[in-house]
This record gives sequence, structure tokens and C-alpha cells, in this order.
Amino acid sequence: MTTKKILIVDDEPHIRLLLGQTLEDLEDEGVELLTATNGEEALATIKAEKPQLVFLDVMMPKMNGFDVCNAVKNEFGLKGVYIIMLTAKGQEFDKQKGTDSGADLYMTKPFDPDEIVEKSMEILGL
Repeated sequence: MTTKKILIVDDEPHIRLLLGQTLEDLEDEGVELLTATNGEEALATIKAEKPQLVFLDVMMPKMNGFDVCNAVKNEFGLKGVYIIMLTAKGQEFDKQKGTDSGADLYMTKPFDPDEIVEKSMEILGL
């Protein structure tokens, strides 16, 4: 059985920490939590680790979330990676851009921790 992995990508340390704490109970289920601090790092981690689930911030240095998502979904064609865009920008335009780049789901900050855990368990089949 392969280890299930979740990648948390955000340039804000407190958001990474918050998401990590929100999801830490899943580690008891054998889930490995990975983090990246910008888009380039995220892309490298996704290619190397092949996480099943990625929580991806939109506004980041080096490469934004839309570009990362587009690269994963459309350039590398990594079908087994479920991408949830996390952003403070909840406008329809942004959601459409997220959908266009291949995001599977779009959540706005501040997020509901219970919803994050619930969605993660559903996606990972726990």
C-alpha cells in the first residue's frame, strides 16, 4: 500500500502551520504531510513525491497557484493529484481562473478546519 501524501503549499508560515495542525490527525491514518513555501518548490515536490492531495495557495512568490496547477494538470498530466486552491480571493473571476487551470476544488480563506479534514478524508478514501 502506498503512503498517502498531502502537500500544503503557502508562502505564509502561519497558514502552513494551521493547515498542518488541522490535518495532523490524518497522520495517525498513515498520511504523510509535506509542505512547500512557493510555486517552484511546490512543483518540484509534486513531481518528486506525487501527493494525492495538494492544498495550493494562489498568491505566492516565484510562481502563482494557477500556474502550478496548470503545469501539474495540463503540462505533466498528473491525473492522480487532486488540487484544492486556497485563496483569500473568492471572486467568480478567480474561481473561473482556478477551474480553467485545472483545480479540482476552490476554497476561500479563512477556511473551515472541519471542512478541510472532511474533504481530505473523502479524497484520500479514509
